[in-house]
Amino acid sequence: MEEVCVKCQDRGLILQGDVAFPCECVKQKALLYRFTQAQLTPVMREYTFEHFNFRYYSRTRKDGEKGLSYRESAERAYNAAREFVALFLEGKAEEGLIFTGPVGAGKTFLACCIANAVLSAGREVLFVAVPDFLDEIRATYDEGVVGHSEHELLGLAKSVPLLILDDLGAFIYTEWARQKIYSILNHRLNHRLPVVVTTNVALEDLEEYLGERTTSRLIEMCRPFRLLVEHDIRFVRRQEKEARRR
Repeated sequence: MEEVCVKCQDRGLILQGDVAFPCECVKQKALLYRFTQAQLTPVMREYTFEHFNFRYYSRTRKDGEKGLSYRESAERAYNAAREFVALFLEGKAEEGLIFTGPVGAGKTFLACCIANAVLSAGREVLFVAVPDFLDEIRATYDEGVVGHSEHELLGLAKSVPLLILDDLGAFIYTEWARQKIYSILNHRLNHRLPVVVTTNVALEDLEEYLGERTTSRLIEMCRPFRLLVEHDIRFVRRQEKEARRR
């Protein structure tokens, strides 16, 4: 059960003599609403630029293709994410971002950093895990299911100012699924609406999963950055947590 605001008793206004002022809780509730609508979980709301930790990225291990250390690659991706937020808030984000790398490399964390920064600035974001989003669309075909229609779900993904597609990964996409993803990306490309994508598939292998048309649009829309780690960050953090309990 939600706590009642002690200042305004949930009226949203504070009276000072004959003058009424909006209570701080109104802004807080509006911010919470934006986060909820963005489909960020309470845990994801904690993923901010200030909490991004570079210690998980090796200074000595190198990306064989680019000759950069894992730490340098992470720094480039991080700086690109911060730059993207600044440009987006100024209405100048002409290109989105695509973060590639293995599972547990911090791709989703960095995408959430972008989402949280944009939401905190009062702008709209939709964050969707691609497999779940496709399941949500499929569910609209079932009889008796109450909720958003397929048209509404696709319309939101196409038109929201910033769309984040998380885990556009190595799945067996049916032609139906490919068409839905293509429809969203093609619309956003034609209307110059940016998208941020995370995937565990190397950029050169994406076509195998998404098809030529969708991959071509992603490459046109997004600047690619790769995050690499020696060990899954989630696994490392679990080990650290267990060690502290001993």
